[in-house]
Amino acid sequence: MLHIALFEPEIPPNTGNIARLCAATGTRLHFIGRLGFRLDDKSLQRAGLDYWDAVDLVRHVTFEEFEEAIRREGEGTATPPSLLGKGAGGLGSLWILETPAERPYTQAEFQDGDCLLFGSESKGLPPGIRAKCDGRVLGIPMPTGRVRSLNLATAAGIVLYEALRQIKGW
Repeated sequence: MLHIALFEPEIPPNTGNIARLCAATGTRLHFIGRLGFRLDDKSLQRAGLDYWDAVDLVRHVTFEEFEEAIRREGEGTATPPSLLGKGAGGLGSLWILETPAERPYTQAEFQDGDCLLFGSESKGLPPGIRAKCDGRVLGIPMPTGRVRSLNLATAAGIVLYEALRQIKGW
C-alpha cells in the first residue's frame, strides 16, 4: 500500500480531491498537524463526493506522531523500518514533494509502502522536516518557468500515478 501524507493542508477542495484519489487507488491518507478547515466543511465533503467511507484516513497531531505511527506500522519485521530509506515488511521510504526540489519525481524508484509527503499550499514544509529527508526531495518539472508550483491535488495525482505505474508495471 502507498501512503499520501498532507502536512497542514489549507484548502478543502484540494484535500477532498486527494481523498477521492486515495479512495480510488487504495492509498492511505495521513493528515498531519493543524488543518486549515474543519473535516465537516461542505467544500471538503463535496470534493470527496460520496467516497469518504472508502478513504483510509489517519490523523496525526504532530509530525513526530506521524513518524512514530509509520515506525509502529513496521514493527515485527526482520529489519526496523526507516522513514529515511527502504524498510522491511512493506514499509517504504518517505518522499517529500516540494518546490524547489533536488530532482524530478521521474528519477525516484518507488516501491510498495512508500509515502509521498506534501506540505501546505501556502508554506510548504518546515525546513526541519525537509532536512530530515535530505536526498529524498522530489519535484515536478515545470518547463515554462512561469509558475511557482502546481495545485496540490494535481501534484498528488501526478506523482501517485507514477508510483503506481512503477509498482504495478502499467
